Amino acid sequence: MFKQARLLGVFFVTVFAAAVLVVPNSAYAATAAEINRDVDSALKDLYKKTPVAKELSRVAKGVLVFPDIEKAGLIIGGQYGEGALRVHGKTVGYYSSVAASYGLQAGVQSFGYALFFMTNSALEYLKNSEGWEIGTGPSLVVVDEGMAGSLTTTTAQSDIYAFFFDQKGLMAGVGIQGSKITKISK
Repeated sequence: MFKQARLLGVFFVTVFAAAVLVVPNSAYAATAAEINRDVDSALKDLYKKTPVAKELSRVAKGVLVFPDIEKAGLIIGGQYGEGALRVHGKTVGYYSSVAASYGLQAGVQSFGYALFFMTNSALEYLKNSEGWEIGTGPSLVVVDEGMAGSLTTTTAQSDIYAFFFDQKGLMAGVGIQGSKITKISK
């Protein structure tokens, strides 16, 4: 009986923690200036560490950057972050990235990611969506270190390329499959 009560308590604490992460609280929401500052810093670091990202930015139709995604979970997990869409180097909109998950997981992690939209149709899909769930719509390729060494603006044939950066924490792996990206007001 005690074991079941303890498991039930852990379950409710986990659900509460996931809800706090997944449902944004305006008290924690960043301002437009803060998001822009963090996006500038994230892109500077990404371009320094991954030169192919800078090359792609020159021909990309837009770059959506989430400088800080917070992820936590204990069986049930959630992640949330805010970012900015840049077109020709200028911010044209703000977006949130939200995901919930269930499975064998435990820990807390933060990371950032940038999506390079290589086609006008992919960028329009994002802009016209009422919320885009990654894994549906335009084709997306995650660029790892191996691929980054051989990817060029000539060989880039997919709609969107994703780059992860600044991974910190104690949770295995990062992912954006199933993340829902929605336009927000700032």
